[in-house]
Order: sequence, then structure tokens, then C-alpha cells
Amino acid sequence: MLTKKQLDLLDFINKRLQRDGVPPSFDEMKEALDLRSKSGIHRLITALEERGFIRRLAHRARAIEIVKLPESLGGAPQHGFTPRVIEGDRPDGPMPAGAQAVSGVAAQALPLMGRIAAGVPIEAISEQSASVAVPGQMLSGQGNHYALEVQGDSMIEAGINNGDVVVIRETSVAQNGDIVVALVEDHEATLKRFKRDGDRVALEAANPAYQTRIFTEDKVKVQGKLVGLIRTY
Repeated sequence: MLTKKQLDLLDFINKRLQRDGVPPSFDEMKEALDLRSKSGIHRLITALEERGFIRRLAHRARAIEIVKLPESLGGAPQHGFTPRVIEGDRPDGPMPAGAQAVSGVAAQALPLMGRIAAGVPIEAISEQSASVAVPGQMLSGQGNHYALEVQGDSMIEAGINNGDVVVIRETSVAQNGDIVVALVEDHEATLKRFKRDGDRVALEAANPAYQTRIFTEDKVKVQGKLVGLIRTY
């Protein structure tokens, strides 16, 4: 999910590329979005790049290419997980249980269970460290939900960044392509894309710097499925 400014900038860049064959300058972007400084454009460009919509080419001036477009701008429908992002901050301490509000939207307080590795797996997480308010519409399906802070960058091409808080629905069942919390050999927990092939399970990263890890199915236990995330700044 993109903010309105991010969407407006992506639309402006795309139209200029189609019309002129080159992207607009930062001054032109600033003027088009009615921003006061170029630093705001830098932040928007970085956000679009992190989400996989654009790519900046090194050592070339004004070198931006469109990687994909959201459906609202004529892009192809995205299959699999697309992060439903709520921009905000993690709590400094425990929150009262029950319904809360996030930007005026009714929300549910979920236990924040610690950190989950989106990279090299870390020790399994079982202790609640705080609570976090999550909009009710983010809680999909039946069952319990919980939240985890992401540590690492192995899922960045799926729009999941280091420091994000992911919202997980508890389940032991996953379909190919789901992003899951997987317990590996009963002591390591990791956030990866799930793929099953016969009696083997592949845990795939969304970053080419990380290799896919393959296990026999008895070595991997699915503990939850990703349903959303909260981005912190």
C-alpha cells in the first residue's frame, strides 16, 4: 500500500518516462508534488525503491526506471502477499488490552512477541515484550493474532523491511507462496516464503543475497501466516 504522495510521485515519473523517455528532475518532482524541499522527494524515492516500484541506476544522472505499477495506475494484479502497511510507531511499553485507536480507526491490541529473523534464523520467540495496536481490518480470518518485530533484510523485495512490525495469524497450515513464521528444527524461528515440494519444504528469501533453505517437512513447523505489517520511521 502506497501513501498518496508516493502514488502521486510514481504516477508523475511514469507519465514523464512514457512522454519523454527520461525521468523528471528532482526540481520538477518537487514542483509537481508541491513540496518545499528536495529532501521530501528523496524520502519518497527511497520509499518507492524499498517497495520495489522503481529502481535507481548507479553512476547515471536522473536514472530511474519503473519496475512495476500498482493496479490503480494500470499495473498487473499482484499475486501472493502484498503488505498492508500502517505507518506509525511501535509502543515504548505495554499497552492496555482491548480495543485501541490508530489514526482514528478502531484497533485491537496484539501481543508483541519479540523479534523474528528475516535473514539468518534466530532463537524461537515465546515471550511477550509489549503490545501494539493494529487496525481491525488487518486481522484476517479466524484464530489468534500476534505481532513480531522484523530483524534483517531478507524479505525486502516483498516490501518487508528491517524494523517493521509484522502481524501474524496463528496457523499450522500454509499454501505455496505464503509468507510464514517457520520454526526450524524446534529452536530457530524465521520469516520466509513457504514452498512445499513432495516431502521437502523450501523457505525462500525475498532478497537475492540470501539462499533458499530446504528441509525435510518434519524439520519445519508453520506457526503463523503474515497478514499485514506496521512500518515505523
